[in-house]
Formats: sequence, structure tokens, C-alpha cells
Amino acid sequence: MSSRDFVYEKFSNFYNAPSTDIPSPTFLGKRELGFLLFKGRIMLRHKVFTSISGLRSFLGKVVPSDAYHSCAYYENPEAEMDKKGWLGADLVFDIDADHIPTSCEKLHDQWTCNKCGFVDNGEPPKHCPECNGEKFETKTWVCEKCLGSAKEETAKLIDILKSDFGFTDNEVHVFFSGHRGYHVHVENEAVKLLDAMSRKEIVDYVTGLGLTISKRGITRRKGKKSREEFFLSAFAWNKRIKQGIRTLISNATVGELQNVGLNRKISDVIFNKKELVLSRCIDDGLWESVSGINVGTWRKLAEYVKDLESAKIDTVVTTDTHRLIRMNGTLHGKTGLKKIEIPIRRLPDFDPFEDALAFKEGTVKLLVSEVPEFRLGGNVFGPYRNEPVEVSTAAAVLLICKGRAEVAN
Repeated sequence: MSSRDFVYEKFSNFYNAPSTDIPSPTFLGKRELGFLLFKGRIMLRHKVFTSISGLRSFLGKVVPSDAYHSCAYYENPEAEMDKKGWLGADLVFDIDADHIPTSCEKLHDQWTCNKCGFVDNGEPPKHCPECNGEKFETKTWVCEKCLGSAKEETAKLIDILKSDFGFTDNEVHVFFSGHRGYHVHVENEAVKLLDAMSRKEIVDYVTGLGLTISKRGITRRKGKKSREEFFLSAFAWNKRIKQGIRTLISNATVGELQNVGLNRKISDVIFNKKELVLSRCIDDGLWESVSGINVGTWRKLAEYVKDLESAKIDTVVTTDTHRLIRMNGTLHGKTGLKKIEIPIRRLPDFDPFEDALAFKEGTVKLLVSEVPEFRLGGNVFGPYRNEPVEVSTAAAVLLICKGRAEVAN
């Protein structure tokens, strides 16, 4: 059996198993569905189903590597794009480890130059250092640090959506994508008809793009020119930055404060008078009441904290009102893990390497090229390098889908 046939068989078993649950998207009959097939990597678009039973039956017969539904609602979902009759769309966010800088990608991601075959780790360069080539084959991996970073960004996004926009837990739906991140869907009548530009405004807000740190002019004495004073209100981004500065000062060392851009003298003042700075400057709003700390200091801290408090999202996904998004309950073709919904209260404890497993029985013999140590389904595997191994079915599907192994016939 070839490796591709092996994965196809496992996906087929999953979609045809009576125990497999594929939850119905809301307003199923108003959404376009799309399916990426194993054979030929062909994409079937403009499909529509009026019942979840019909959709489940189709999945069992076609066995796609990936299944999607539109974020949009249409009058005629099966028609070509210009004839569908757009009725609105959910507000959707994609948080992917690919968009979050992490040190671990240098350890487990790999690229190969298509021109000369040069291989190196990390993100591919613009030009190959050996032959100046510009096209590369990449192999990414998914580790606990990657997904931990993505979960942190997801939690920040949810807090912004709930605290600043007023969406409720019933309107905000959180999913593990099945690969390197999370999806957040907002189903609400107030956002349904927003166009791409309006969604771009929401994107700018959650990412902090164009945010200006608060300031105001004050006059100390009559006849004197007004000067700038640092000021943060108790609302929205101002409140978020104030809380972020408090957290930073509470936990930072002198060296970490210097990394923000402060000089050693100011860093020493903040560190040695930490409690006074927190109470007088931040809690009481008397920002310049501690000698040695001025407006410039607070603006540097605020600019640094703004990046920490913003949510790292794939901005293109949110602004696209016709976007196809992975279907809840289906398998991801790059991992064999499920996209599953997570109650917001459960997000901190959610473990994708346990909770998203589709294959929980059996073992498989593989020939593995190179993979780092990883955890899956309660077991730890690897590291492996050009060797035969026997692993769980879930691990075998993951390794084959990631291009790191072949079935040992």
C-alpha cells in the first residue's frame, strides 16, 4: 500500500464510521461548500447541501483531504460567484502560528531550494545563498510552543471581541483548526452585512494598526506654551495598554526594561521604585510624579506594550467576505487532526494533541526521514532521523501528511 493510499483509507474509515459526528454549520443550505480531493488535488467548488445527513453521506463517498464551507450566505450557493446573490457573512478570524514569530520554527521547519537542492532550517529566504534561486519546497511542523503561542493570541482576540465590541459567548465560536492554529467565528446580525472595508476597520482595531497613544496639551501658567502630557483613559485600547504597562513593570528585570528601549538610568528607577511607580503613576494617573520618568518613557513603554496586547491574525481572511473556511468536525489534510469547536471557558485547558485526535487505535510501521520529538495521544515519539519505526496510527497519519515518512511495505 502506498502512503497516499494509506492516508486515504484512514480518512475513508473516519468519514464512514457511524460514530463520526460532523456538526452542521448554521444555515447550511445558504452556504457554498468546497472539497479538496486526494486524487489529482482537484478542488470541487459551488456545492450545496440542504441537510447534514446528505453532507455526511457525500463525505463518506468522496473522502476529501479537506472540506470547507463559505463564511458567506447566498441566495444561490451553487451558482458562479457573480450569480450567487450575497446575503451576508460571518466575521471570521484565523490565528495561525505561521503569522506569529517563534524561535521553534528554526528547529523544526525546513526548506529546500528547488534549483540546487540546498537545505536549511527555518523560514525560506528570498534568495538561496548557494545559487540565488527563488523557489523553495517547505516542510513545516507543529509543536506545543507553536500552538501555545497561537492559543495566547486567540485568548487576546476573544477578550477584545467580548470586552471592546460587546459580543457574547453565544456569538463567538472558537475552533482548533486541525493544524497550526485556531479559528474564531462571530455570528451576529450586526456584522453580517459588513463589507470588506468595514471588516478592515475591525482588523485594524484588533491588531492595533494606526493606534495613537493618548496625549493632551496642558498649560502650566498663563502665557506659557502648552506642553504634551501623557494620558491613558480607562476604556478600550487605553485601558488595555495601561494594564499591559502594569504587567510589564511588575514582572520585568532591569535588562528587560532596557530591551524595551529605556536607558539604564530610567530602567533602574522603575525597577527600584516599582511599587511607587505602580501606585502613583499607573493607579493614580500621576504619570510624571516619580523623578526621572517622563512622557518619553511612558510613550516608549506604551508602544512596546501595544504590540504585546494586539492579536496576531491573518488579516486577509477576515476582510474576505466570500472566504471558504475549514468545516467543523472534518480532518485536516496536513495532519489528520480534526477541526473541533472549543467552549470559550475550556480554551485554557484545551490540548490539541489529545482532544483533536481522530485515530486512536492501532500501530503502523514507517520509514521516517527527519522529525523532532513530539507528543501525540499521550505518547512521546522521536526524534527520528532516517530510520524505521512503529508508531500509533494517529502519529503515522501525521508524519505522512507532513511529508516526513512513508509506509514501510
